Amino acid sequence: MLPKHAVLHANISTGRTADFVDAILELGAARASAYVCFANVHMLVEAERNADFRQILNNAAVAAPDGSPVAAAVRWFRGPAQERMAGMDLLPALLRAAAERGQSVYFYGTTDDVLEAMVWRARWELPTLRIVGAYAPPFRPLTAEEDAEEVAAINAADPDLLFVALGCPRQERWMAAHQGRIGACMLGVGQAFRVYAGLEPRLPAWARKLWLEWAFRLWQEPRRLARRYFVTNTRFVYLMARATLENRVGWLPVVA
Repeated sequence: MLPKHAVLHANISTGRTADFVDAILELGAARASAYVCFANVHMLVEAERNADFRQILNNAAVAAPDGSPVAAAVRWFRGPAQERMAGMDLLPALLRAAAERGQSVYFYGTTDDVLEAMVWRARWELPTLRIVGAYAPPFRPLTAEEDAEEVAAINAADPDLLFVALGCPRQERWMAAHQGRIGACMLGVGQAFRVYAGLEPRLPAWARKLWLEWAFRLWQEPRRLARRYFVTNTRFVYLMARATLENRVGWLPVVA
């Protein structure tokens, strides 16, 4: 399994893209009821605020550094030089590798329109990929009976990889709650579904290297993301500064 390095109170997996792809496909081939998180700034701040969510993140078989600041923080806290491992990039890479190795996939989340576009693209580009299911659950809490039916349907389809797009932190909580119940490697990829489906543009690589993806997404969805980015990102900078001082000085007074 991939080595992990502490960033704040989260354990972040490290390695190259090929290492992540191999580790995840190995979990799928083993039918390990495990889950993969793609940790961005929002997720790390949520883990600092909520001990329950921190445990969910740290129990992930793989916690990929989805955001550029998270990848940079690995190095900042005396870890290895680490590239960003975004769900938007690993999703197509994993689908290609799954097609090559004969592994099956299942898409769970978002809407029927998004799933239809995803399946169309995947079948066009990867005709040998085994897509064994795609389902968009209702946008409300499921009853116990509905949840049991969905679990049974997923297990009957028997995927190696189950891609989950319910939004953070809902998808991470869902995967943790279904560990041991679903016999697949679950991956919380969130917005990657819409990007792969071609319904949302991806920022050019040069802009991503300058850490401008947050600004691009804020421009796309200002009402939904303004608070998250301005409040959460500020909180992340504070937590990083505080942790840096604690590492250097060894002690700081507690501040609420």
